[in-house]
Amino acid sequence: MSRIPRVLSIAGSDPSGGAGIQADLKAIAAHGGYGMAVVTALTAQSTRGVVDVHVPPLPFLDAQLRTLSDDVAIDAVKIGMLASAPVVAVVERWLADVRPPLVVLDPVMVATSGDRLLASDAEDAIRRLCAAADLVTPNVPELAVLVGEPVAATWDAALAQARTLQQRTGAAVLLKGGHLDGATCLDAVVDVEGVHVVDGPRLAATSTHGTGCTLSSTMATFAAGGATWRTALDVAKPWLAAAIAAGESLEVGHGAGPVDHLHALRGAMPTSSWTSAAWDRTADVRADVDACAFVRGLGDGSLEPERFRWYLAQDALYLGEYARVLARASALAPTGDEQAFWARSAASAIEEEASLHRSHVDVVPDPAADTRAYVDHLQASAHGAYAEVVAAVLPCFWLYADVGARLAALDDAAHPFHDWLVAYGDAAFAEATRRAIAIADAAARDAGPTLRARMDAAFDRSMALELAFFEAPVRVSLHEPVLG
Repeated sequence: MSRIPRVLSIAGSDPSGGAGIQADLKAIAAHGGYGMAVVTALTAQSTRGVVDVHVPPLPFLDAQLRTLSDDVAIDAVKIGMLASAPVVAVVERWLADVRPPLVVLDPVMVATSGDRLLASDAEDAIRRLCAAADLVTPNVPELAVLVGEPVAATWDAALAQARTLQQRTGAAVLLKGGHLDGATCLDAVVDVEGVHVVDGPRLAATSTHGTGCTLSSTMATFAAGGATWRTALDVAKPWLAAAIAAGESLEVGHGAGPVDHLHALRGAMPTSSWTSAAWDRTADVRADVDACAFVRGLGDGSLEPERFRWYLAQDALYLGEYARVLARASALAPTGDEQAFWARSAASAIEEEASLHRSHVDVVPDPAADTRAYVDHLQASAHGAYAEVVAAVLPCFWLYADVGARLAALDDAAHPFHDWLVAYGDAAFAEATRRAIAIADAAARDAGPTLRARMDAAFDRSMALELAFFEAPVRVSLHEPVLG
């Protein structure tokens, strides 16, 4: 994306932090957006349920909305709890006057705890508001209310209701199958083009508080960054599943606990489908990287400076060629968003080569055998399909971010390799890695079996070459010229 998405949440406040504007802001931030919030209601609630709801005066709600939109350009709006028909009317008038580029409506009617969050006289108002949205994200019971039918008991029945809502309102509908039975949990985008289904496992987890708020705000953030609703769901669903699974460790409350919106920042990268299998498949290689003398010496500062300079000199050579392959990925990318991402990554590689490496190395030698092997592999991959190029360059993001996150914990300003640890352990590089992972998964979904096999081979080969690259500095004889 060319700039950070500015996403406004119009919703109620949850003091437990798991739902409402608190969940929205966490989800927006977790996906690289800038979150804003206008409060429609104050709730007294916990993970066990809602005790009371206070709705601020309507003129104050209107003032919040108009003061903000008079000053800030808003890329997307996510609408959540609107407790009464008069509240809906205020938001509806503001939408008509301002008309933000994207509107996602989560028609909040009942909390996860079962507590009702919408007055009965507001149901018709919410139905009208659906027509002002670009995407509506009801759960199965809410969908039934919106179309005026009994709650669907099967996926096919729910899908029929989603089609009805889409046809009546013109908005795309995100059908969520979490309330249905079955070993798997289906979600789907229903739009004018048809139905896009995303499958996933049904999780045996209790950390489900605020999942609807979280998913809708995540969809709004992805769409504000240029993704289609279908692509947004492809990425958002596995991310949310990981957040639900990670929520148990938060140990918040004694009821339905919150999801962990920031699970990716606690060490584990969000993985799904092809990337998850590739990462798991190369677990032995990753273990060897962690155990190799170069990485251990880099972390504790005991690595001999001559060996580190040899590594930097070779890495400078590598980055120059790596930048060219990233530029090739940009040229092949199917969307402007992905083109821009790879172009920025190429520029960053060139900048890193200049600032981090050449500031340490006076003489750049010829490439060593392991460097040459890695560069040759990348160059060969660059002549293949886009998905193959993406798979080949992904380890240079993912493995370095994975190692860097752990080494960063050992860093301080006096560490002899401080600038390297900062470069590979910072949040911006971690976010770029998450984006590269998502792009690789999307490319794999569009690839056939033959191309996915080539992706497997490209990724595995790059991982093996990364290990060899890390091992090379400790194999160099210090009795030979270290810099060639």
